[in-house]
Amino acid sequence: MTTHDPVPGELPSFRLDGRLAVITGASQGIGRTFAEAYARVGAEIVLAGRNTERLGEVRRSIESAGGRAHTIAADLGTMDGIRSLERGVSKIIEASKRQLILVNSAGFGFTKAALDVTGQDWDHVLNVHAKATFFCSQFMARKMIDRKYGKIINLSSTWSVSTDLGKSMYGIAKAGVSYMTAALSTEWAPFGVRVNAIAPTTTLTENTSQIMRENPDRAKRLHDRIVMGRFAQPSDLVGAALFLASPASDFVTGHTLFVDGGWHAGG
Repeated sequence: MTTHDPVPGELPSFRLDGRLAVITGASQGIGRTFAEAYARVGAEIVLAGRNTERLGEVRRSIESAGGRAHTIAADLGTMDGIRSLERGVSKIIEASKRQLILVNSAGFGFTKAALDVTGQDWDHVLNVHAKATFFCSQFMARKMIDRKYGKIINLSSTWSVSTDLGKSMYGIAKAGVSYMTAALSTEWAPFGVRVNAIAPTTTLTENTSQIMRENPDRAKRLHDRIVMGRFAQPSDLVGAALFLASPASDFVTGHTLFVDGGWHAGG
């Protein structure tokens, strides 16, 4: 029996004590919500994102609640930014004996007619959503393999399996994230690294809420596809994020968990 095998009769834990969680896109929205939730259940947090000021706000929020957090400013749309994050995270990991979690939350919404998508659009969307997810997972997996345990959680989307006007480019990127999740889980499971994804429906972050207000017809069309009758809030995703990061999901890998109010099931 390994140190991570379940004890018969023992209830699973959703605590993250003794964990170090690296969260990209942590300055706002879903990433910030996950970071604050993970800190509340015992994790030490590394906050990664482009906006230094906002990262500082999240760090202070976590510390004021009794948690511990670090900030690393990096643009994950470039390999230089990814390598900069790797260097900063590596220093923190070397000084810690904690087990490791990575949440690949960096991203942005993108809606544009396929006939209007440019090569620059293609590169930008895939660089941030797919390339950054892959290479952040790669460098964190090496650290996790050294410790014989780790959790990687990617952000996919309902658009990975459904279509709508203007969503071809975004859907391609998110379908790639879900495929990547399964493929990496197959390679890394023998080394104790679990890789899963969360696929939310439209989630009312600050940015998304503004887009919905500016496009009421589109907002109604999307709202009507969610069978539970409302858009998601970032807090709706926290339960799934805690489950996939915690020991409670130690026998789950390669899975994309739809947290979408019935969007996917309802077709």
